[in-house]
Amino acid sequence: MNEIARTAITIVVLLAALMTVAAGLIWVERRLLAVWQNRYGPNRVGPLGLFQVVADMIKIFTKEDWIAPFSDKKVFIIAPAIVFVAVLSAFAVIPFAPGIAVAELDVGLLFFLAMSSMSAYSVVLAGWASDSKYSLLGALRATAQMLSYEVFMGLSLMGVVILTGSFNLRHIVEAQEGMWFCIPQILGLLIFLGAGIAETHRAPFDLPEAESELIAGFHSEYSGMKFGMFFVGEYLGVTLISAMITTLFFGGWLGPFFPPIVWFVIKTSVFIAFFVLLRASLPRPRYDQLMSFGWKVMLPLSLLNVLVTGAIVLWRST
Repeated sequence: MNEIARTAITIVVLLAALMTVAAGLIWVERRLLAVWQNRYGPNRVGPLGLFQVVADMIKIFTKEDWIAPFSDKKVFIIAPAIVFVAVLSAFAVIPFAPGIAVAELDVGLLFFLAMSSMSAYSVVLAGWASDSKYSLLGALRATAQMLSYEVFMGLSLMGVVILTGSFNLRHIVEAQEGMWFCIPQILGLLIFLGAGIAETHRAPFDLPEAESELIAGFHSEYSGMKFGMFFVGEYLGVTLISAMITTLFFGGWLGPFFPPIVWFVIKTSVFIAFFVLLRASLPRPRYDQLMSFGWKVMLPLSLLNVLVTGAIVLWRST
């Protein structure tokens, strides 16, 4: 099989898997929230409520795809697609197992950061094109939050780059054969985790979509498939951040007994469940507290992590 055909098959399988995971997380999140909050989850439509996902998809597909008459229609339509494409593109550089990746780039980590930054365009364009004060306020909140926490996210990964000497994600995974980076880079892991929660607008950092203040934030005027793209994009974002945590700090596909791809899926699933647990257990802070925490706590800690890691590597090399 030539390289082009192999890459094409990998892309098709990856897209099918990601769409299945995004749809399945609708059911998984509701069931996990029910377990942790001691209540019933989806349990009426199909066995264990599994067909609830199908019912939700039918509702999204058949719901009126309304476009506000006062909106900028072209930008209004394009905005949801940007986040969808950006998140899917970021998966292209993730090595799921030896030889299983869409593209192996020497700057794979930088490509991931670039694609995650692209999501900010989707949010700000959606809020501006809606011509609604609630959408605009939500977009401004989301943009400031995403741009701020992207700084801390990038800095938190520099310790991993220093230890590995590469931006190639496969090299980063292989460098963890002796020890996962979650141990020497525990501070970087915590900073990246916090930044990832803020980037994906997940609770407790879901202030751009605060229902009590902004109705639904930047996607207040969206319905039907366009809202569905934002909805699926959020779940894909959670999966992406979980996969990156696995790759960068927990050895990626490395592990005994099971095939490499199985280890990758297990580790990623644990972090997806962790994202859901946060929603079930933590209250939402004020917006000013979120921004202050980023610039006054996470920025100094991320710089300290880079400084200490660089000093230790330099000391060992002398």
